[in-house]
Amino acid sequence: MMGLPQINIMFYSRAVSAISRSALGIVALILRDETSTVVTGTTTLKSIEDLTASDWTPENYDYIEQALAGTPSKVVVLRIGTAAELTGELKKLGSIKFNYAAMPGATEEEASLLASWIKSKRTNDKKTFKAVIANQAADDKGILNPTTKRIWVGEKEYTPQQYTARFAGIFAGLPFTQSATYYVLPEVTAIEEHEDPDADINNGELILINDGENIKIGRAVNSLTTLTVREKADYKKVKIVEVMDMIVDDIRDTFAKEYIGKVINVYDNQVLFITAVNAYFKILMGDQILDPSYNNVSFIDVEAQRLAWESIGTDTTDYDDQQIREMSFGDDVFLGGQVKISDAMEDLTFDIFTM
Repeated sequence: MMGLPQINIMFYSRAVSAISRSALGIVALILRDETSTVVTGTTTLKSIEDLTASDWTPENYDYIEQALAGTPSKVVVLRIGTAAELTGELKKLGSIKFNYAAMPGATEEEASLLASWIKSKRTNDKKTFKAVIANQAADDKGILNPTTKRIWVGEKEYTPQQYTARFAGIFAGLPFTQSATYYVLPEVTAIEEHEDPDADINNGELILINDGENIKIGRAVNSLTTLTVREKADYKKVKIVEVMDMIVDDIRDTFAKEYIGKVINVYDNQVLFITAVNAYFKILMGDQILDPSYNNVSFIDVEAQRLAWESIGTDTTDYDDQQIREMSFGDDVFLGGQVKISDAMEDLTFDIFTM
């Protein structure tokens, strides 16, 4: 197969750049703004030097500053009219490449609509979009739910929704080698503290805590609370989901660019693709993005392929697993995999006994 070197190069370049890419996330801000100097549409800002006060309302200028403070690679602002319906504007958001979205000025109805849209994009379109939306118990790993009711920066008070741009910038700017748990927000001078922080975190809430010296993120969790066989406790961690989303994007994008419509669907070609994926995993293991002590591997999903043949009336009872592996099914490629994503140190149990 002539395409093998190219696909190996693509996977290699994606793997070796994983850590640097993870610290270069993109924030998408939805802001209602009709400042006369700039028309509605998208504006890309990479640093505070790109930001001009006269182009924005004071509130929106502040939100953009908040997002940039987290050092994402860029902030893409979707500027919409004050009377524009959010439903139509979300179609525009779908064409923007981003990691975390926020709408600091959203009403409760708009916040709920944005959460539903993100969930739909992740479930139906397999997009890896995420959003920071306050007071949204969305029960979804793509929605981060800040709930600290009152946040003060000096004399200025913010609601959790008004501070979502800051959170989005933080998460977009962190590499895989770090978690946002205990991330200090030095500008925050006071908060309304939670009565039961542990319970709120377990409830999928992203909260701020005051340790007496600093105000910081309590634990970097998303809003997922319902755990299943497929969505385990680890999936509540923002860091874990970030790595999962990267792996999904890398494998899907490479398959789409190099395989779909270009490669005949036979066993040997499937093995070549799996070999390239496993080499990609090995590089991620070397960077400790995946746990190097675990057998991180991809493979042909024998059971799924067997069921596909059974569904069209083929009796596979007498076929062993290797025979099923070699029986490619139409244009379908049934692959599986197992990986263990490395988490950050967050909890310590240290029992010391004295004589």
